[in-house]
Amino acid sequence: MSAMSPTRACDPWAVYTAKSFREGNAEEVLTDRQKAIIDVLGETGGIEIEQLAQRLSTPMPELERDIATLRHMEKLKGQLRDGRKLLVLW
Repeated sequence: MSAMSPTRACDPWAVYTAKSFREGNAEEVLTDRQKAIIDVLGETGGIEIEQLAQRLSTPMPELERDIATLRHMEKLKGQLRDGRKLLVLW
């Protein structure tokens, strides 16, 4: 699946689609892992993806897919702090 459909964090069409659903009053449904990611980011104020994977005990490919989904929904974004790439809440 990953070879045929690689994870893309920057996908304008996916962002547009997510916004359209939100504006159309479609109910947003997050998985338990996506909720956990948002909770960790709220607690820490920002975390590196490797640390997040360890904290949630989640394999990197699965975590990257959830992060891409949350980025498309504008729930989280990347931020550079002190030369480190962090995930932070939108």
